[in-house]
Amino acid sequence: MNTRRFPFQRLSIKLTRPVVLVGLMGAGKSTTGRRLASRVKVPFEDADDAIEEAAGMTIADIFEIYGEAEFRDGERKVMSRLLGQGPCILATGGGAFMNDETRALVKETATSVWLKADLATHVRRTSLRDNRPILKRGNPEEILKKLIDERSPIYAQADITVESTDGPHQDTVFQIIRALQKFRSKGGTV
Repeated sequence: MNTRRFPFQRLSIKLTRPVVLVGLMGAGKSTTGRRLASRVKVPFEDADDAIEEAAGMTIADIFEIYGEAEFRDGERKVMSRLLGQGPCILATGGGAFMNDETRALVKETATSVWLKADLATHVRRTSLRDNRPILKRGNPEEILKKLIDERSPIYAQADITVESTDGPHQDTVFQIIRALQKFRSKGGTV
């Protein structure tokens, strides 16, 4: 195979701890996370899926029946369990990193990567599925804009920031691997 044509074919990294993908809904955490996990040969975990499995109900139902505070408590417990299982790629829900305790747990046990996208990307991607309880509270674009403004300073506390664009997901995967390599070369643990 011509390595000049496919410069990323050998791009990989060996993980010694979980890599946690954070960011707003629609940033591509789950889609990119699956591909990244496959590329670096570690398990992929989706915190939202694990929460639904543990609760025996959908996230929308948890929000409706118990409220967001109860959901965040369960989310923190599930994430703690997942982070204790060794190297993996963990895609979080959009609000997980906003919780001080969850954020401290991630900082202590994992390497965090903020998948940052612009408003138009978030709007387009979240409109593809109707399973976002927070977006059902009004105009989705206005809600996403407000969430970007509120959450970006917290997401910026992640160890690494990678732009999530509308290009092929594989491009974002390679950007993450490069960023992890750079982070490690500067003394960070991955």
